[in-house]
Amino acid sequence: MTAPDQQKEQEHPVVLRLTDVVKVFPGVRALDGVQLEVRAGEVHCLLGQNGAGKSTLIKVLAGVHHADAGEVTWLGEPFAPPTPQAAMRAGIATIYQELDLVDDLSVAENAFLGHEPSRAGFTRRRVTASRTKEILGRLGHGEISPRRMVHSLPAAAKQVVSMARALSHDARLIVMDEPSAVLAHDEVANLFRIIRELTSHGIAVIYISHRLDEIREIGDRVTVLKDGRTTAANLPARTTPTKELVGRMTGRSIEYVFPPREGSPGDNPLLVVENLTRSGEFAEVSLTVRPGEIVGVAGLVGSGRSELLETIFGARRPDSGSVTVEGKTIRGVGGAVRAGMGMAPEERKSQALLLDEPVYKNMTLASFAKFARVGFTNTGGERAAAMRTADQLELRPRDVIRPIRTLSGGNQQKVVVGRWLLGGTRLLLLDEPTRGVDVGARAELYQVIRDLAASGVGVLLVSSEVPEVLGLADRVLVMREGRLIHEAPAGELEEDTVLNLVMAGSLLEGEPA
Repeated sequence: MTAPDQQKEQEHPVVLRLTDVVKVFPGVRALDGVQLEVRAGEVHCLLGQNGAGKSTLIKVLAGVHHADAGEVTWLGEPFAPPTPQAAMRAGIATIYQELDLVDDLSVAENAFLGHEPSRAGFTRRRVTASRTKEILGRLGHGEISPRRMVHSLPAAAKQVVSMARALSHDARLIVMDEPSAVLAHDEVANLFRIIRELTSHGIAVIYISHRLDEIREIGDRVTVLKDGRTTAANLPARTTPTKELVGRMTGRSIEYVFPPREGSPGDNPLLVVENLTRSGEFAEVSLTVRPGEIVGVAGLVGSGRSELLETIFGARRPDSGSVTVEGKTIRGVGGAVRAGMGMAPEERKSQALLLDEPVYKNMTLASFAKFARVGFTNTGGERAAAMRTADQLELRPRDVIRPIRTLSGGNQQKVVVGRWLLGGTRLLLLDEPTRGVDVGARAELYQVIRDLAASGVGVLLVSSEVPEVLGLADRVLVMREGRLIHEAPAGELEEDTVLNLVMAGSLLEGEPA
């Protein structure tokens, strides 16, 4: 070992090492000889397509799953936590993409949930609140009250509470699964500040993200998984070319792969939204979508874009304005569906999926009446129709009987979109369709969306990914603080122009939308 390597080993010793780790589920080899090395005080980024094994790997570390073969060492000792609580006590904390906080408890109660300071069997609430306040201050968020109820917090503050819970266990390693997925740009910057503060105290972070720009900004080293195997280990995060990272994940050489546009939109509007308003969310929004047209809405989290889509779909009641599909006024979700409108919401797990039901049941949810007659369900017909759609979407694995919760995020999203393919949809609303979706599945979803438009379906798309909006849409609407501030053909906009409008406005804001 060279002198620089010896110094590095002393300053940043290896705290976690996985060697040839294997995890097998019935019919699936989720991990197939994974290698991983994480050092104290570093941000180690984990990349890979949905289904590559990332989720299984972090659940092995968290004590949810147990490795079938290979070796895991933690702080130099063999490590196989029997439960998540054991992993936490050992110093490994996991912050999942869907935060596992209890909304009806306070910040302090969540931070010390399961190991509350107590005396004689009674919880010491003042001590709990004091320790929580100390941890929040360490995270740079002393303004969050330990006594505040978690359900009243915005997404970014809830994430801080999850980190406080990890630090309440004296975590030496924090695993973060897509931590920026629900954050606005300024909140991401604050997240990175907190991560740097943690690593400066020697805490290691495993950071999972599909956003390569984030990997470059916050990461030290990168490990890439593909099909349950490590295809690259310990790559320098800031200098490894994007082409190499994407190639290691998918075999492709570019991050965004947009299929060619086929056909042209119809002349008459399919969807007409006029002066739609919901107090405190958005105001006087007017837009149209033509048959076969993809209209993209670019805007930050909190700009009102998701609320707008839900109101158009009838899930929220507007204060004023109107929504019509081919001249028919839409009131409520039932009316929207009868008019041929479908929606894939941002929160697919809580709003769009029946997680314990099989894939085919989720796929046929919007067209169930087709498979029911005189009180009986044609289950064989359901499965056959779902299988045809699974083939069309290249669902992996193509097993429509398995519970949908066992699929990766990207494949779950395919099922949500596929549901409307079966339903004869004429207008599809997509809210963050590729959130938490890997590069490969993202390209496949892009092809599905383009195919829908080519068949005459109108698409209204909301996305935080500006390249996605520009690459998919025919027209782009820019939304900020509840208002549409600019509209232009996608081909006439540059990424930096849209970001400028979204983030801070520009001279273009004064032009007619």
